[in-house]
Amino acid sequence: MEDFKRSEENNREKGIVFSRTVKAGKRIYYIDVKRNRKDELYLAFTESKKIVSGAEIANPSITFEKHKIFLYREDFDNFLKSTQEAIAYIEGQQGKSEPRPESNEAEIKIDLDF
Repeated sequence: MEDFKRSEENNREKGIVFSRTVKAGKRIYYIDVKRNRKDELYLAFTESKKIVSGAEIANPSITFEKHKIFLYREDFDNFLKSTQEAIAYIEGQQGKSEPRPESNEAEIKIDLDF
């Protein structure tokens, strides 16, 4: 629970007011709604890719390569329309893809009776 509170505090410091995470293999995508200095909301997309390097198996060097895209409200409609057209084109050429499972991690449930 403390990690969640710490994460919320970090988000507030970065101006993040809403966030979603999409795990996709070695990549993680973060879709954040942020607030700028003029109190306007915008989207920030971040791709984070895990890079493992080094010849040492016991102690490999792990870094994360990040790329960001900022999308402002006045561009939402054009961006969404173009994205939908691109997806329709791909699906027309190769068919729909199978959705990836949400997570490989097993859900942990704890039931305590006192």
